[in-house]
Parts: sequence; structure tokens; C-alpha cells
Amino acid sequence: MQPQTVLGFDYGTKSIGVAIGQAITASATPLLSIKALDGIPNWDDIDKLLKEWQPDIVVVGLPLNMDGTEQEMTQRARKFANRINGRFGVKIATQDERLTTADAKARLFELGGFKALTKGQIDAVSAVLIIESYFENQY
Repeated sequence: MQPQTVLGFDYGTKSIGVAIGQAITASATPLLSIKALDGIPNWDDIDKLLKEWQPDIVVVGLPLNMDGTEQEMTQRARKFANRINGRFGVKIATQDERLTTADAKARLFELGGFKALTKGQIDAVSAVLIIESYFENQY
């Protein structure tokens, strides 16, 4: 297995969760959440993250309906992923993110109760779960 750094995004229209992961350990760590205005981030924030972490690939969560069909947010997340690729030339992948928000809330609640459940933390932990799911599907 090649060492691989993965930057993960949990796309949302108001907030985009970010995490960093390593293929060697198949694990990820939450970083932060970036504010978005109707799904559009400050692209300078994305640029800074890419320069700081220098990922081999960027993984964007794909919000699908429970039956696997696409919705409006699915297309918006794809567009976000394609814009990252177009603007910065990094390799991108998308990953099914069904139930990651619920799983993130459960994980944070276990760690610190309701006080741990801020929107930014939930989004960043959702990005962790997206990366971990990506690793599970790769190896």
C-alpha cells in the first residue's frame, strides 16, 4: 500500500467539514469547518488547506438518498468536487456519505455529551467518516 494523504470534505450549503487522513493507518482526524455561502466556500481557504496538507487525493462526500438515488445536494457536491479539481488540479474522488452526520453526532456524543455537538465539529467528524469509508472501499 502506498502512503497516501487524503483531504476529505463533508459538503454543505452553509458549512463544509474538513478532515485529513492517512492510508497507512486507514484513519482520519477532524480539522475544521469552513463557512460557505449557498454552498460556495472562500476558495482561498481551500487553497490554504491544499498547500498545508498536500493531499494525494481529495475525497468529497456524496449525499445520496437512502435508496441510493441522487438528489439536488448530490449534484452540488459533485460540482464542488469538480471545482476543486479544476481550480487546483488535484485528484478527486467522491464517496457515499449516507448516515455520516448521524454517525458523527453519535461519536461526538460518546466523547462529550451534548456540549460536544457543535455544527462545525459534526461536519468535521462527518468528513472523518467519509475518509474512513473511502479507505474501506479502497483496500
